[in-house]
Amino acid sequence: MAGLARGAGLRAELLAVGSELLMPQRAETNAVYLTARLREVGIDVQARTTVADDLGVLEAALRGALARADLVITTGGLGPTADDLTREAAAAALGRPLHRVPETVAWLEARFARFGRPMAPVNLKQADLIEGAVSLPNPRGTAPGQRVEVDGRLLILLPGPPREMEPMFEEQALPLLRARSAGRVLLTRVLKIAGMGESDVEQRVAPIYTRYANPRTTILGGPGQVELYLTAEAADAPAAGALIEELAAALRAAIPGRVFSEDGAELPATVAALLRERGASLALAESCTGGLLAARLTDAPGASTFLDRGYVTYSNRSKVEMLGVDPGVIEAKGAVSEDVARAMAEGARRSAGTAIGIGITGIAGPDGGSPEKPVGLVYVAIAGPAGDSVKRAHFPGDRDRVRHQATQLALEMLRRGLLQLAPL
Repeated sequence: MAGLARGAGLRAELLAVGSELLMPQRAETNAVYLTARLREVGIDVQARTTVADDLGVLEAALRGALARADLVITTGGLGPTADDLTREAAAAALGRPLHRVPETVAWLEARFARFGRPMAPVNLKQADLIEGAVSLPNPRGTAPGQRVEVDGRLLILLPGPPREMEPMFEEQALPLLRARSAGRVLLTRVLKIAGMGESDVEQRVAPIYTRYANPRTTILGGPGQVELYLTAEAADAPAAGALIEELAAALRAAIPGRVFSEDGAELPATVAALLRERGASLALAESCTGGLLAARLTDAPGASTFLDRGYVTYSNRSKVEMLGVDPGVIEAKGAVSEDVARAMAEGARRSAGTAIGIGITGIAGPDGGSPEKPVGLVYVAIAGPAGDSVKRAHFPGDRDRVRHQATQLALEMLRRGLLQLAPL
């Protein structure tokens, strides 16, 4: 196997061990923590695997990971029971024997004695060490860790409980890994885009980002939003940031006005900041979204500086009585129509006395659609100095997905209006 590279491009794989982690009731969190900490010292995690308590499966997973990665970290499977098999599987994958360490046996016995309990014979296996490995003491539990290097590749075995795993990693593994990475860092910036589909974004930006090996770009699509992850590797954070900015500038130019956030902020927070900066007041009239837009805007404190009120006008009667929508328009055009959306936005603005009004009406499903007005059809309207516009959209997905995308559309329309960008 090739030696562990120093100074650039360290590749890591993480293995979470435990059949219980494959149950739908359990979530595996150690890998998320380790990924974040490794990235901070310039080590890129290329795979995260959850493996059952099966000796053959675990040995095969370890062999594969060690063949690919410079660093392999396991969490879990270091306990005293028959299904704790990480030590045995690692020894088999490396082709090395296990031997029992008398000093670790004595430490285990002393630990149990401190708590006034006899040590069961099954705990003895926790003193087994892979030949050539370094034991990692565990003052917070009975499962010592291990680290062993083979042909320059490093394997680290950590316990599964986070309260034991995290301190062991921080105190006994991270300093070594920081030295191995020679101070290099990985830096990621996320460019967030609303109002465009993933394929549309990809078509515009792929010819640019595919020219760059560093930074590398990953595109992630979700309901009403696309995210571009730009990850650069460099000797320090300023150098990595400069690499990212060069690519980000080219991407912004390819999709002008489309990037709403590069600092982690989500669309509601971005729009809220714009409303506060401009001192603009807002009223909402929601039908199919049932107050979801108001809820998203008020998730963070400070919304009272711009949001005056929200109307949930679900019925036709409420649209007429609360917003002043002409019943004749509803009769002629239907509640889900451009005319009614516009009247809802204007009515909310007029009734609340705000600068801006937004109206949303649509068919969220799963029932209520027709060939002319299918499930997922939504109209969003804005009235006021942020622009008078109406947008028709047909969103795929279930009820929650349709409702979320409708609010994304409303927020992006409002953002673009406040920035005096072209309407969608």
